[in-house]
Amino acid sequence: MELWDLYTIHRQFTGETHVRGEKLPPDRYHLVVHVWIRNSRGEYLISQRAASRPAFPLKWECVGGSVTAGEDSLEGALREAKEEVGVELEPQNGFLLSSTVRHQYQDIKDDWLFYYDGEIDLHNATTDEVAQSKWMTVDEIRALYDSGELVHTLAYFFDEIAGR
Repeated sequence: MELWDLYTIHRQFTGETHVRGEKLPPDRYHLVVHVWIRNSRGEYLISQRAASRPAFPLKWECVGGSVTAGEDSLEGALREAKEEVGVELEPQNGFLLSSTVRHQYQDIKDDWLFYYDGEIDLHNATTDEVAQSKWMTVDEIRALYDSGELVHTLAYFFDEIAGR
């Protein structure tokens, strides 16, 4: 059972927790992180969701997920990178790009950018959420998006993340 901390629309912690999968109470939000990982060649680490994933199976995306109870946004970003693609990111190599309230999902989405030039080995991942991962250029990610193979909610990448 995964627990989330709940927040107001203004990101004030309410002291409440919520069980993932249950309907969120009105006027409550949970934290979500999108973790964009960029290497020194200007490529981004993009991963393909496993076929077993309930939402967007086999679609490509960045690392990301829900922040669990007791974590802050940075801790959630670091955990998600380790869980999904087996990468241990250094906190000092990342920064928060933006934070967006998404009413349709009742979440507050934090977009992180980390710089990383190490090895990628999915055998180091602690979950089986990812089928494969690749370093891709912005043009390659655009081709995935144009073909419908990139999770559609990541369209913001091209205006807000690419080239930073």
